[in-house]
Formats: sequence, structure tokens, C-alpha cells
Amino acid sequence: MDPKFAFIRDIVPMMAIVGVAGMLGWVITTWLRVKNGYPLDGAWGQAVYPRGDQEAVERVKLLTQENAQLRAEIGSIKDRLANVERIVTDGAHSLSREIEALSGKTN
Repeated sequence: MDPKFAFIRDIVPMMAIVGVAGMLGWVITTWLRVKNGYPLDGAWGQAVYPRGDQEAVERVKLLTQENAQLRAEIGSIKDRLANVERIVTDGAHSLSREIEALSGKTN
């Protein structure tokens, strides 16, 4: 072989060993992640097979219920605020008329 290319003969086996070691490390790492229940990552870091654990499902259910309760509470607060706005913006004459009407009904 030409002495100019002798370095290729020496470097190619080392490059092959490094490549095979890298692939073997990747395979072992992936196997360990799957074995221990870790989700696999795609090319951009997103989970390929995310785990659906029961705790996350329960957390979503609780948050959904809390969200519904808070929406109902906000609805009642809006109604009360509308009544307060009506009382505040209503003229003094009609307000006193309503108070007199109510006091007359209770007596």
C-alpha cells in the first residue's frame, strides 16, 4: 500500500470501534430507560411514548371539578355585581320608592 495512505489504515479501525461503542451505548441507554419506565425522547426532546400514570389522570379530574366550581362562583359574583351596579346607578327617587314599597310589605 502507498505510504501516503498508511494513516487511513491505522485510523479506520479506531473510527469503527468508536462508532460501534457509540451505537452500543445508545442502545443500552434506551433499553435502560424503557426497562425503568422513563419516556423515550424524540429528535427534538418531545416524549415519544409518554406514560399515562393514574396520578396525572386524577389530578386532571380534580382540576376540572375545581374549574367548574370556580366558574359557578364567578357567575354568582357577576350576578351580585350586576345588582350592586343597578342599585348604585339607579336614581335616588326610585331607590327610595323601592325601599318604601319593601318596608310597606313587611309591616
